[in-house]
Amino acid sequence: MNRFRKKPVVIEAVQWDGTAEGAGPIINWVLEGEQVARYLDDATPHILQIQTLEGDMNATAGDWIIKGVQGEFYPCKPDIFDATYEPETEEG
Repeated sequence: MNRFRKKPVVIEAVQWDGTAEGAGPIINWVLEGEQVARYLDDATPHILQIQTLEGDMNATAGDWIIKGVQGEFYPCKPDIFDATYEPETEEG
């Protein structure tokens, strides 16, 4: 079996706090990227729903919203985010 290492890439991401106030800037950011996002306050817990090529993906409080290398947006659970990403340093 061959083994591969994930290429280092820089992404943009924001962690959602689960509130309507926190959802607003994220929704605007996603809309600027020409994708659709909506805040669903009738769900428990509240959901930030993002339309992706794979269908609607739901984020809950604490999830990270990522803008990928091709400008796509998607949610990511905190444990997966922490295992996959680290803050970018000035060196690159």
